[in-house]
Amino acid sequence: MSRAVLRFTGVSRVYPAAESVVRALDEVSFAVNRGELVAVMGPSGSGKSTLLALAGGLDAPTSGSVQVEGVELGGLDATALARWRRDRIGYVFQDYNLVTDLTAAENVALPRELAGVGTGRARREAVAALAEVGLSDVADRFPDQLSGGQQQRIAIARALVGERGLVLADEPTGALDSRTGLAVLEVLRARIDAGAAGVLVTHEPRYAGWVDRTIFLRDGRLVDATTRETPEQLLGHSS
Repeated sequence: MSRAVLRFTGVSRVYPAAESVVRALDEVSFAVNRGELVAVMGPSGSGKSTLLALAGGLDAPTSGSVQVEGVELGGLDATALARWRRDRIGYVFQDYNLVTDLTAAENVALPRELAGVGTGRARREAVAALAEVGLSDVADRFPDQLSGGQQQRIAIARALVGERGLVLADEPTGALDSRTGLAVLEVLRARIDAGAAGVLVTHEPRYAGWVDRTIFLRDGRLVDATTRETPEQLLGHSS
């Protein structure tokens, strides 16, 4: 059985523009295996967010194939795709996307309840996930009663609860201080080591030590990681 949880094969995503088209991704191919955390880096507009949206089934490729755990996402109807995303893919959004009138525990339990898990079990799983990110003491607080760092860790707990085979994180440490950011990376790393696969979009070269491999994008194309250019040059920070 293949160890690949996520596989892109010749994936392109083209958007219509006023007088031409925008090629957000151009023939991108790569795979992410179980137990592997892969960072995606590149300058603004390089295609990182598009790649993550395609991996999570939030968008569809113009051409090529996106598979998660051997399932071709393009072969699922809308209902089946929504169920697959809910049950097997954990998505950490840059802006948290918490439901403001639900408590921290209720936010984390929500995807499990939508999956048909009983309220009591969903609550227990949510509390355990909050403990994993160091937030046992805020289970019954609402998002507006919490700091940005706490809200982001709640979003991560929600992405990790249940049996997620793939975890996708879009700049999860962007709004956090360095100490909290490292705590977030520790949680992600632990879940990946436990057998999931992860994709981390980041601008932070300092997090390279937490990942197994880094993919560089530029103008929608995969840049060979064996290039002699440094991460700073690839990100457009060269002097």
